[in-house]
Amino acid sequence: MLHTYDLVTRKRDEMVEITDIVARLVQDMSLEDGTAIVYCPHTTAGITINENADPDVKRDVLMRLDEVFPWEHPRDRHAEGNTAAHLKAMTVGASQTVFIRGGRLQLGRWQGIYFCEFDGPRSRTFTVKLIRD
Repeated sequence: MLHTYDLVTRKRDEMVEITDIVARLVQDMSLEDGTAIVYCPHTTAGITINENADPDVKRDVLMRLDEVFPWEHPRDRHAEGNTAAHLKAMTVGASQTVFIRGGRLQLGRWQGIYFCEFDGPRSRTFTVKLIRD
């Protein structure tokens, strides 16, 4: 079961929580036990799992990624000028896997699933593959 979702980002760098979308899909599909794979088909965006209790975590993560991968670097040659976005996406990764047990995502108490935008604002998509045990 593969499901594709549309998402519109509003900033150049942004972490959009998509946990509820994935959890709702698990519930709608009545999936008791299995696996959810969340995938981003873009080279300047990614998927991560991180804390969803304190909004400062998102701010801090994006700030530190900017420090490591500044938007402008004098030796970048990529004509589009978004080398930093590609590097951030490579660091975060394109997918995450979450186990499902008893109809619930097996995330930690403070964990959420995030779509990470690094070259926005844009219209994006992500896919969720559910696999029954």
